[in-house]
Amino acid sequence: MSAKQELKNQTPNLDLSDVDKYVGQRVVFAEMYDPCNATDIRRWVQAMDYPNPIHWDEEFARKSKFGGIVAPQSFTVAMDYGHGCHPSCIGKIPGTHLIFGGEEWWFYGPRIKPGDKLTQERRFDGYSVAETKFAGPTVFTRGDTEHRNQHGDLVAKERATAIRYLVEEANKRGVYGKEKRSPRKWTRDEIAEVDALRHAWLMSNRDGKSPRYGDVKVGDKLPRRVIGPHSVVTFALECRAHRQNIWGTWRWNPPEGVRDPAKDDAGFGADMTYDHEARKIDPRMGDGLRYGPSSGHINADKAETIGMGGAYGYGSSMNAWHVDTIAYWAGHDGYVWHSNTQFRSPAFEGDVTYIDCEVIDKIDNSPYGMPVVQVQTVMTTQEGEIILKGKAEVSLPL
Repeated sequence: MSAKQELKNQTPNLDLSDVDKYVGQRVVFAEMYDPCNATDIRRWVQAMDYPNPIHWDEEFARKSKFGGIVAPQSFTVAMDYGHGCHPSCIGKIPGTHLIFGGEEWWFYGPRIKPGDKLTQERRFDGYSVAETKFAGPTVFTRGDTEHRNQHGDLVAKERATAIRYLVEEANKRGVYGKEKRSPRKWTRDEIAEVDALRHAWLMSNRDGKSPRYGDVKVGDKLPRRVIGPHSVVTFALECRAHRQNIWGTWRWNPPEGVRDPAKDDAGFGADMTYDHEARKIDPRMGDGLRYGPSSGHINADKAETIGMGGAYGYGSSMNAWHVDTIAYWAGHDGYVWHSNTQFRSPAFEGDVTYIDCEVIDKIDNSPYGMPVVQVQTVMTTQEGEIILKGKAEVSLPL
């Protein structure tokens, strides 16, 4: 056997035959039973550590232009099933697991307020395969979601990218090995520094004053934000802030005669798969935290079996931190029209996330019908490791 043939035989295989048949199809027919309420919105911003008072302080919000509690734009994903990622995880790929790879959002103007109910149209767009340091041959799958409110208004569109990888290969390579992921212990003085930076960011625009478009310059830096240290508790709070993960909040609703592959075996390990029958009696068997594919986020032993090395955070949270940070700077009269993020690494237990944003462009004639400022986000750990890069286009008062 030639060396080339031997190398080919050693290359791990991805079986994508089941995925191919769903490309371009509508998928994931799931719907929330109830409209959202103010407590849902407060739970979200608490979990995302986003203390903008228009999202939680009733007295402050009533005096604002919104006349009451209003949701941040990032809350849209909490009105959906599957953290926005589910339409990108369709079809069985044996021996794999999934992590979130990035999100692209388009927003269309309507704000979500208590009493609103969103419905979704979802489709599996397709996939590409690339070689990664993390797990060798890796599948990057794309799923699209449209969000409309009870009036039929288009609120937002999302394109989610999932990374589906071979668990055995990821464990073999050990990029996120256990020995590299021992949670950092922070001293009291270090925590005080983190808290002081967090407070300074919080006070940077608590009143929601919007900068004028004409006053903003390319190269302007937004106030630095910090989140963390991350812990199993903060990860659990993030999970529970998604309305889908609260027992009994949603139902499957495929149209008559239509089969939805969302409940099918995705190729995950037995201890990382929902038990949809068991959850009818014991709801935690399908709540995504105690049992199922998300349980590795708070269970370090499970995380180690899927190549992650330790408890780790959610991609949807990182995207929310990005959108919320820019929205806070943009104030009550600002609006994020488009956002695109790529996740380089999860936020791991014990780490702190620093969020640095900079104005990189001003677009006088934008596709959104008004001038917009383009802001770039870079998220790093305390070691300077980049875990997210993103951009957003935001309108400001002229």
